[in-house]
Amino acid sequence: MLKFISVGFFLLVSCAAQAAGNILVIGDSLSAGYGLAQGQSWPSLLERRLRETRLDYSVVNASISGDTTAGGASRIAAALDQAKPAIVIIALGGNDGLRGLPVSAMRDNLDAMVAAARARKARVVLAGMKLPPNYGSDYTRAFEQAYADLARRHKTALVPFLLDGVGERRELFLPDNIHPTAAAQPLILDNVWKVLRPLLR
Repeated sequence: MLKFISVGFFLLVSCAAQAAGNILVIGDSLSAGYGLAQGQSWPSLLERRLRETRLDYSVVNASISGDTTAGGASRIAAALDQAKPAIVIIALGGNDGLRGLPVSAMRDNLDAMVAAARARKARVVLAGMKLPPNYGSDYTRAFEQAYADLARRHKTALVPFLLDGVGERRELFLPDNIHPTAAAQPLILDNVWKVLRPLLR
């Protein structure tokens, strides 16, 4: 049964009431399931996989379509207070890049989010993103490197590219060419699972 927890201006959605630990997903439309039916997003599929593998965790999805790292940094404290997660998956930055926002600001926001999660003794998975080449090689390289640098600095788990195996396949995107289809969600989950599974105890 889905559990909805109101936190300020957003909702936390949990799919298991009594679990040994919560996995908090804080992301944007790629994790919120934009354009998909309920239960099709990769966080929903993660909940299902956890049940199938008999791992006693509940997924709390605090993702908001259109969110940036600034938005995530501003609301992570409330999300941590509500979810009290054992693991936090941070999947933000794509909207920063698409808007051409400074990489330094994105890096600082993600740094603050990772630090906040670690201060609560939560294990962290940082999900990286890549940008199309039309944003310029300097910008795209710095953007991608920011995730690797943060993961190294904080010694956190890193998904190098959330859309690995998806980004180059046009048929796996909705007509807007930005948001992945339902068929892409298992591939996205596999990218996360490879990094997340060793953290599950």
